[in-house]
Parts: sequence; structure tokens; C-alpha cells
Amino acid sequence: MGSIAIFFYRCFCLTLLVSFCLCSPGGGQMGNSHPAKTGISTPGIQRSMAAIHPEAVVPVEGTPDWLVITEDAVWVTSSKVNHVARLDASSNKVSLIVTIAKPCSGLVAGFSSIWVPSCGNHTLDRVDPQTGKIVAEIPAGPADSEGGVTAGSGSVWIVTDKQGLLARVDPETNRVITSIQIPSGSYVPVFAEDSVWITSTEHNLLTRVDAQTNRVVASIPIGPRPRFVTVGAGSVWTLNQGDGTISRVDMKTNSLAATISAGIPGEGGEISFGEGSVWATIFKIPITRIDPASNQVVQQWSGPGGDSIRVGHGSVWLSNLAQGNVWRLNPKQP
Repeated sequence: MGSIAIFFYRCFCLTLLVSFCLCSPGGGQMGNSHPAKTGISTPGIQRSMAAIHPEAVVPVEGTPDWLVITEDAVWVTSSKVNHVARLDASSNKVSLIVTIAKPCSGLVAGFSSIWVPSCGNHTLDRVDPQTGKIVAEIPAGPADSEGGVTAGSGSVWIVTDKQGLLARVDPETNRVITSIQIPSGSYVPVFAEDSVWITSTEHNLLTRVDAQTNRVVASIPIGPRPRFVTVGAGSVWTLNQGDGTISRVDMKTNSLAATISAGIPGEGGEISFGEGSVWATIFKIPITRIDPASNQVVQQWSGPGGDSIRVGHGSVWLSNLAQGNVWRLNPKQP
């Protein structure tokens, strides 16, 4: 072959090789794909988001995401514009804005403060909820942007390393007082029953850490790729990104009590407990309600919206990242 012909032949072969790698199982994005978000097919369960009429729609600049409920407000992060906004629960309006570099990985209220992980500064920022002033920047950045932070037993808890390190922060000194080894690929903690419960997305586990001894006391196998977690009705509930199920773990026995089909797999999402139900959200299926008495999905809404969900002040609060707003909903939807 001439030099030009050889050049084009090599390009053709390279194109075939790349196409094969991308299209074959395990190549490109295909190896990390999730099942389709089908939701629940049981007649009468699924309905359209268009059927919901929110009690309030609160515009939030940027990309409203993580939520936390306090006694008189709802706080929401907006990483795109480096904001954490306070929504007044009585007026349903933004009443205060705090500037934090790329707020991420949840937020929590405790010890007269709002605690916000910063992916921009790789810190855990402590905010005065009355003034919006950042009163401490603690060098305990989140292990992953899709993680969490929790409070209990006189401390604030956050996972700071993907290899598995749970940091315990003393709010009296604003310092990390101990770090506890947990399974790798753990990101989201929640506090209940004098323990910290952390999902390991990598190992399909729920880990229990005793807050009195700072030791792992249980490792419970649950659904595939668990991430977000909540507590209620004597149980820990995890949203499993691998297959879209929800695992229920009995806190008394440290054992899996139920696996609930919800049809909401994939990245992102959130789960919360309140008003007698478990609530989950994910893009395309923004609201799923589970009855803990039956361990079944009893209502589910599909359509645009969703990202984070919380319950408080007699309402369900849903952040709609793509739409730039937060909905306030009556939990007793028809």
C-alpha cells in the first residue's frame, strides 16, 4: 500500500476498535448503566406530576438541591451559585442567603447551627442560622459530593475519605476529635439509637457505629449500591441506586427486614421519613411514597422535577434542581 492508503487503513481499524470497546459489555458507559426507571406498574399507584398542585413554589437561584428542616425554616443548597438559602416556613420566601463555595453532600441542623460540607474549599462549614455568618471552617471535607452529614450524641459526623473514614466533630471546639475506620465506598451517614448508620455503596452494606465506643458494631448486607438513607418507624431505610429498591433494616436486630421494589434506580436521588411515610425522589420519578405498615409503594408520581426531599412543618418539601425551585406539598395527596 502507498503511505496515504496505509494511513487511512489504520484510521479505519482504529475506528472499528473504539466502536467495539464502546458498544461491548463493560465498555464505555455501558458497564456502569442502571436498569430503566420504570417505577411501579401496579394499577392505581403511579400518576403524573401534573396532577399535583403545590401549596407553594419557591424560586431559588441556581440549582436547588440538598434540604434540611429547622424549627422555623427550610434550608436549601445551590451549588451553581455558591449559595445556601433559608426559606421561611411562614412566608414561603427566601429570607437569607449564605455564600459557601460549592455546597454539596447534604447539610444538617444541630447545636444552634447549620453545618454545610463545601466541595469548593474541602471543609465543613458551620453557619449561624440567625445571621448567616460562617463561624467555623473545619478541615473535614466530604469524601464525595453525593454524601451526607449528620448530628447526634454531642457531635457532628461526616465521611471524609472514600477509603472509609468517619470523622467525629466536637461542636464545642469545632475540631475533629476522632476518625473511625468504616468500609470503603461509604458516603452517607444518619444518626439514630445512639449510633451512626452509614451506607457503603461499594460493598452493599449498612454499617452501624456505636457513638459511645466509636466502634463498628454491625455490618448489615442490604440492596445493591445503597446511597441515601433515612430513619423512622424503628428502622433505617436506604435508597439502593443499583436496582431502585429500598431496604428496611430493623434497628433492634440489626437485620434486613424488607426489600421494597420501587423501580427508581440510578444516580442521585434522596430519601426521607415523615408524616407516617417514607418518601423518595429521583429524576423522572420525583415522588415515591411508601407505607411502613405494609412495606409497599402506595403512591408514585412521574414527570419532571425532583432531586431532594424532606418532610416538616406539616408539608413535603421537594427541590427541583432543573426547574430552579422548591415545592411545598400537602402530604395527603389524592
